[in-house]
Amino acid sequence: MQVRTYLDDTYAEQVDARVIAVGRREGRPWAAVEHCLFHPQGGGQPADRGWLEEVEVVPVRDEQSGLIVAVPAAAEAGWPVFAEGQPVRARIDLGARMAHAALHTAGHLVEAAGRAQGCELAGNNHFPGQARIEFTAPQHDPRAAEPEGREEVLTELRKTVAAAIAEDLPVTAAVDEQGLRMVSLGALHSAPCGGTHVRGLGDLHDVVLPSLKVKRGRIRVSYSAAHGER
Repeated sequence: MQVRTYLDDTYAEQVDARVIAVGRREGRPWAAVEHCLFHPQGGGQPADRGWLEEVEVVPVRDEQSGLIVAVPAAAEAGWPVFAEGQPVRARIDLGARMAHAALHTAGHLVEAAGRAQGCELAGNNHFPGQARIEFTAPQHDPRAAEPEGREEVLTELRKTVAAAIAEDLPVTAAVDEQGLRMVSLGALHSAPCGGTHVRGLGDLHDVVLPSLKVKRGRIRVSYSAAHGER
């Protein structure tokens, strides 16, 4: 059984763990630990940068074992001979984790603002420098067809986002009756999600929605965000 520690505490920087499995994946060695601190790429969020002992690793989901495993970030040289049951220390680049968590949380907030205008989520990307939320436009609202209308929609999105951050809505996670992990922004929004998030929207700083474009019938809202000190 592997515990996904990264879901329990976004801000945990290191953990003492135990190796529960080792193997090879696409010709590269891997090790899996019982308390997994590493968030793998998925759900629009990039993978954590991390270390197992002193070796830099990349976390990936191993389809064969069902585990999140750590593979060497560079060449195999220097990879220790990990053994099942061995105690190890895992740690992450906390600055990168907080940046990813801020972008992911801000993406949920932009989604919530769009849904408040009748839009439906069509896609997302929470990568630094690429962050965007895509919606299908509500049929009853033709504003996206004209530049002036798009600017009006974008202004409303910005207002909703700013108000929620000013209110410092709490960001919480809970497993529902169907076993889905639901992430909620106060009473404003709730969605299934396996990503990392900030504790409250007041942690978000420099949230900017610079543009709204329409491509292939989708509304694409670009955004950026950072994690700030309170």
